[in-house]
Amino acid sequence: MRIVVISHVTLDGVMQGPGRADEDTRGGFTLGGWAAERAGDEAVGRAWGRRLAASSGYLLGRHTYQEVLGHWNTQDSPFRDALNNAPKYVASNTLAGPLPWPNSTLLSGDVPAAVAELRKTPGDDLHIMGSGALIQSLSPLGLIDEYLLCVHPLVLGAGRRLFAEGFGPMAFGLADATPTDSGIVIATYRPLGA
Repeated sequence: MRIVVISHVTLDGVMQGPGRADEDTRGGFTLGGWAAERAGDEAVGRAWGRRLAASSGYLLGRHTYQEVLGHWNTQDSPFRDALNNAPKYVASNTLAGPLPWPNSTLLSGDVPAAVAELRKTPGDDLHIMGSGALIQSLSPLGLIDEYLLCVHPLVLGAGRRLFAEGFGPMAFGLADATPTDSGIVIATYRPLGA
């Protein structure tokens, strides 16, 4: 199966806290909720919906797992049942099993090796949402096959970025790009040579 990142990012690559002001304040980040202004973009909703419908599950870091469990799992939303039923692989060396969310498997110890093994299994895409530290640990090792990025026309100047300082060089090929009426560009990139 392929590992695919699905993320909102700003023009300067920030991915931290797109949904709510209190979503992720680590490191003193005070600019959360930056994607909320364009949250109703129907083209983005369709793109995410198509991808998530063809998913073998989710690969999440600890913080994102706890955030999604605490927020989306308690909401009366169409995502709740899908999230509860989907396999979830949680990368963490601080959590202990059993995990509280149904269908959750803890990946601890050598997480990149565990992800490399997951990639060998048949199935549809395994999606990473949020999980900046996880993305930053897997990207340099070539363990991410594709990036579906919703690029917002905004520069924040602070916050966790998709790629860590010092990452690279790595070239990407553009597989698809769709501009939306709200100014977001939905871009799909694949690492070249992967």
